[in-house]
Amino acid sequence: MKEKKAEITYPTKWRYTVIGRDKAKIEDVIKDVMKDKEHTCTFSKTSKNGKFHSYNLECNVDSKEERDRIYKEISDSKDIDYLF
Repeated sequence: MKEKKAEITYPTKWRYTVIGRDKAKIEDVIKDVMKDKEHTCTFSKTSKNGKFHSYNLECNVDSKEERDRIYKEISDSKDIDYLF
């Protein structure tokens, strides 16, 4: 049985989890990518050993292309270790 892909209707609210080692650099990357686009960025947690910090980024995206562009621009940064 073939799995059916979830259908996403745009525009929609999208959430990214952004993880890195330096809080200020993570925030800078998000600001640089999001520019004037309305969004919310909230600190989520620090890993048990204190090495990683995670943030929740939420924004409205108008298309799959915009969603993927934001993902790519954030994940391409050397200051971001994980993004999902």
